[in-house]
Amino acid sequence: QAQVMESGGGFVQAGGSLRLSCTNTRGARSIVGVGWYRQGPWNDRELVARISSDGTTTYADSVKGRFTISRDKETVYLQMNSLKSQDTNVYYCNIDVKPSIEAPVMHYWGQGTQVTVSS
Repeated sequence: QAQVMESGGGFVQAGGSLRLSCTNTRGARSIVGVGWYRQGPWNDRELVARISSDGTTTYADSVKGRFTISRDKETVYLQMNSLKSQDTNVYYCNIDVKPSIEAPVMHYWGQGTQVTVSS
């Protein structure tokens, strides 16, 4: 249904910017939302930002005002500005697909892309 490809990670100094990209290379339909996550303190994946199929966006409090999630056709972007050392992490893209009304939501994850912010 979906294959997730991420790009855009790298090394940047504090205060700098990076843009992450997430593409569904299989062009799956019935996407209900796309989100960016990163590893939390308890080794879980915590939401950074998400955009729903209707364009509604959600952000973690720690990134509000600095990060912007957007969508252009098959690609979702995460523009990260005013980066802090605390933003250093592996960022994972998640695509949620719901093939039919009866079907459950299926979650597809990318491999992750490393973001390193030096202080």
